[in-house]
Amino acid sequence: MATAAETPGYRRIYVWEFPVRLYHWVNAICVVLLAATGFLIGSPIAIVHSTEAYQQYWFGIVRFTHFVTAFIFFFNFLVRIYWGFAGNRYARWDRFIPTSGAKVKEIFEVLRVDILQMKLKGRLWIGHNALAGLIYFLTFFVFLFQSITGFALYSSMSSSFLPGLFAWIVPVMGGDFAVRQWHHVFMWFFVVFAIIHVYLVFYHDYVEGRGTTSSMVGGWKFERRDVLDERVGHNDHRDR
Repeated sequence: MATAAETPGYRRIYVWEFPVRLYHWVNAICVVLLAATGFLIGSPIAIVHSTEAYQQYWFGIVRFTHFVTAFIFFFNFLVRIYWGFAGNRYARWDRFIPTSGAKVKEIFEVLRVDILQMKLKGRLWIGHNALAGLIYFLTFFVFLFQSITGFALYSSMSSSFLPGLFAWIVPVMGGDFAVRQWHHVFMWFFVVFAIIHVYLVFYHDYVEGRGTTSSMVGGWKFERRDVLDERVGHNDHRDR
């Protein structure tokens, strides 16, 4: 057993900048609100009131919340796209795409740990691990699809400029009903993604012990000094 003097220390590494953290939490709130209100819009529930129907407006509030949240979600997403070019090396787009053999190898390593529950060998990337980065990159396309189809549906009842840009989507996809169905189907993608995401964040926090959960609050992660020194010695510390 290693003594206190032999135990390697940890070094704090600033990984997630404030714009990334802000995007994450705004996005999380938006996804929850959009999924909840979207489900109610797709499957309205009957609420019995002692007053006349015209004297209560709960479903209108649901729709209004969905529309306002959709605008926030969209512009928050645009900021993240920009920050993929302007942010630090952990936020840039090249971190999301497995362009090297090391990243491909890490994808299979993460699958071994996450699915087969096998012991982690070595260390994973300081930012997103290779599998998480790839999944997030693909998820951004789902974000874009939901934004486009959502604005397309909204264009028929709005005179606003932004929804009007996507009015052509409805006839291209086969009509309002088809667009609504696809929009609803991908709502469930967000529900499933959120469940798996929360589980894996806490699981990797336990497996890696580098502050995965708290890093999205304060921005800092931790790495063993001896591992960092070894990476520096191999001239690959910039990729970590």
